[in-house]
Amino acid sequence: MLDGSWERGAVEWYGRGRTRTYAVGALALLAAATGCGSGGTGAGPAATAATTPAAGQRPSAAANPTPTATPAAVPAAGDAAAWAKWHLTPLPPAPPAPADKPVKLERTGPVPVFSEVKTTDKVVFVTIDDGAEKDPKFVEMLTDLKVPVSMFLTRDIVKDNYGYFKPLQALGNHIHNHTVDHAQMSKVAPEKQKSEICDAQSALTQQYGTAPLLFRPPYGDGANTPALNTSVQQCGPRAIVLWRESMQIHDMQYQAADKKLRPGDIVLAHFRGPKDLKGETMTQMFGELLARIQEQGFAVARLEDYIRPPAG
Repeated sequence: MLDGSWERGAVEWYGRGRTRTYAVGALALLAAATGCGSGGTGAGPAATAATTPAAGQRPSAAANPTPTATPAAVPAAGDAAAWAKWHLTPLPPAPPAPADKPVKLERTGPVPVFSEVKTTDKVVFVTIDDGAEKDPKFVEMLTDLKVPVSMFLTRDIVKDNYGYFKPLQALGNHIHNHTVDHAQMSKVAPEKQKSEICDAQSALTQQYGTAPLLFRPPYGDGANTPALNTSVQQCGPRAIVLWRESMQIHDMQYQAADKKLRPGDIVLAHFRGPKDLKGETMTQMFGELLARIQEQGFAVARLEDYIRPPAG
């Protein structure tokens, strides 16, 4: 569990041409529900956007043009029936993936830390952590709705049933690194940090056939520290991904004071079931998440479609 303290650090962003920009800001280490623990309702840590705004701050109006509205949802008959099956209103369709990726990752050097992607597309990105709940109905739900998600899996939480996540991967969803056993990274030695990331990287690569590109530290803890950044570099992931909103049971916790989504926001959810959701199921929680996104007129896009992996 976290003690609610604040951590301040510098993030180095290496963009195209390896231009270096420093951004110093606050990383809120809040209660476990928003950072992959149980209980609590904190809003989660803030980090830099995937370009150059300061940590914990959004781009200025001049740097963040008016969002490009997504078209109204006009699903095919089959799609409409699928959404109706889950008692949901269809989301607007996501725009095509951008040819010029807003996030450009480098093969070497410090990795960027970000909690949003700079885009004018009216989209958000859904990420799901841990892997404790393995509800077959959730696989059915994503198969029906085809909503893209990014999965940050913890090795020791998923190793009892690696196979559960393979149908979700087969839908085009990517699997990323969330440590071996959900350690609070700022509380362990650098050697332990490295083993937490490297051992998970090896296991997930072996099980799912692709090396995780992204890393998320449990609770967002230590994300802006040089020691963790070095460990991530040594183990293979090329970015540290945080979040702007976190899904609870029926609503989201927002970092923004106006409690509104912004284009490019990354949303955190968890593989959780009735034990942790006060009797609600994984599909009920996820349905509530989609409803909150739909109410604000956003589409869900695939995070990896906005990221250029390292060349070669």
